[in-house]
Amino acid sequence: MERSVALERLRTQIAAGRAVIGAGAGTGISAKSAEAGGVDLIIIYNSGRYRMAGRGSLSGLLAYGDANQVVVEMSREVLPIVRDTPVLAGVNGTDPFRLMDRFLDELKSMGFTGVQNFPTVGLFDGVFRQNLEETGMGYELEVEMIRLAAERDLLTAPYVFDVESAVAMTRAGADVIVPHVGLTTAGTIGARTALTLDESARRVQEMRDAAVEVNPDVIVLCHGGPIAEPADAAFVLARTEGVAGFFGASSAERLPTERAIRAQIEDFKAIPTTPGATS
Repeated sequence: MERSVALERLRTQIAAGRAVIGAGAGTGISAKSAEAGGVDLIIIYNSGRYRMAGRGSLSGLLAYGDANQVVVEMSREVLPIVRDTPVLAGVNGTDPFRLMDRFLDELKSMGFTGVQNFPTVGLFDGVFRQNLEETGMGYELEVEMIRLAAERDLLTAPYVFDVESAVAMTRAGADVIVPHVGLTTAGTIGARTALTLDESARRVQEMRDAAVEVNPDVIVLCHGGPIAEPADAAFVLARTEGVAGFFGASSAERLPTERAIRAQIEDFKAIPTTPGATS
């Protein structure tokens, strides 16, 4: 799907007062099911694969595989099965072993509508983050990746983490920004340390306000931390202004999968074996 068509659809949803929903997909069945549910954007990146292998989402930030190559491999599973929904590739913008302009051209030719910055150094903090920035592996490379993608007419939906990154990504040409308020809580491999929903709403609002000062047309979706369930997203949207929806990764596939499989097995285990008995 062309970027212009995808953007028009998103703006139509917003004008109609309907929340824009993006979903991470680590498998073909996740993408197929999300599309059946009416999702507006599907995003694939290495953590999606790792999540569905039972690992925490932060595994995607560690040296467990070539993140950009994992996305290429995942595309063969997801792109052929998605019929009418824009699919975005999570791109490791700090990857020093790829010519980023050529890689973006490759992703576009494969059928991706756009890109997101993942893995992202925005999830690192402290001295380690400072050292990454000092040694040429910082967030500015992700901003540059988004700029190159915008030049190629790819839909751009980067994660941002504070006012500074929201402004930088919007100036680089981001169509959508996704304020990220931390690793998703809940479930068997969710985080335990997170902001409150009220704190999350305040941070999302700050990032949104900074971004629209640069581009009044930028679309803003919230993500992460305690915003794990539909009720959580509704809470944040009700307490913010100009936030168009929610992007869920763990929330869109890991948590529903954990619950559904467990409940199904529990129902099977409850089947009686005595003739004539009922469960």
